[in-house]
Amino acid sequence: MIKITMFSSADKVAGQGVGSAYIELINLLKERFSKDFDIKINNYGKSDLSHYHTIDPQFYLSTFSKKRGRRIGYVHFLPETLEGSIKLPKLFRNIFYKYVISFYKRMDQIVVVNPTFIDKLVAHGLDRRKIKYIPNFVSTKNFYEKTAEEKANFRKKIGISEDKLIVFGDGQVQERKGIDDFYKLAQDNPDIEFIWAGGFSFGKITDGYDRYKDMIEKAPKNMKFTGIVDRNDLVNYYNACDLFLLPSYDELFPMSVLEAFSCGAPVLLRDLELYQAIIDGYYQPAKDRGEMNDFIRKVAKDHSILDNFKKKSRLATDYYSEDHLSKIWYEFYTDQYKIAKQDK
Repeated sequence: MIKITMFSSADKVAGQGVGSAYIELINLLKERFSKDFDIKINNYGKSDLSHYHTIDPQFYLSTFSKKRGRRIGYVHFLPETLEGSIKLPKLFRNIFYKYVISFYKRMDQIVVVNPTFIDKLVAHGLDRRKIKYIPNFVSTKNFYEKTAEEKANFRKKIGISEDKLIVFGDGQVQERKGIDDFYKLAQDNPDIEFIWAGGFSFGKITDGYDRYKDMIEKAPKNMKFTGIVDRNDLVNYYNACDLFLLPSYDELFPMSVLEAFSCGAPVLLRDLELYQAIIDGYYQPAKDRGEMNDFIRKVAKDHSILDNFKKKSRLATDYYSEDHLSKIWYEFYTDQYKIAKQDK
């Protein structure tokens, strides 16, 4: 068996896509490859491979130990992608950004969740040959399309009638997620229900914390902020909505979009370069809030427009399935093990 140690604190903070991606991978490996991989979590014993999911200082120090075997780094963010997410003093921010890149440079192999990150990492001084793209995925056991009756029952539970159009989004409440546009769309469309599931995962250091806290308290009647929702309950929101909207200005490979796809929800996104690289053709693109608003109003008049997007979501789910990604991860870890053996 190949001994793999996973180093991560991603599941300690609720409402983060990094944590969701980590949990999905661990579950996949344990369910499908328990006879091939001996998986340990945050264990400092001897390993063949050490896979770092988060950049905790104690993990960084462990990279200097020979017990770690081949070091694999999972890149879910770059310094520039943290802008608009957390607010840090300039001096500390510069030190932290240098630390992030230093952590990545300590790795023998890097895995990115979006191919657009490869050139950016190379620009930061990393070796292109050591960077591999493996997309995220979600479990169809946890995120799946429910029956019409189940959808209706959940709508009843949250107090929204079946004839109301629901636009749903989720993620941390922060500027980067485009929460201001989502909020304004709710104000401009009082006859449509808008729901945002997510909160302040970084607490008061969230960029714009006070302003967003005030916005939540003064939200219009047709706008609901649920706070951080357990992943087991998120499936109900994806199913109950008519349209999933993520107006983010910057993303890597958002788990929320894959979760929406997996539940058969039509998807509307700000048309970012990174989406064009990974999910082009599966969603309705919009260059700005105006185009988002136009599409929402169009859908409000004719719900049948969404039928084609439901089909696209199902196609996306097939491509980013567990079956497909399990083969990729199996080959990746076995290849890394072979390289580790050759290097000894």
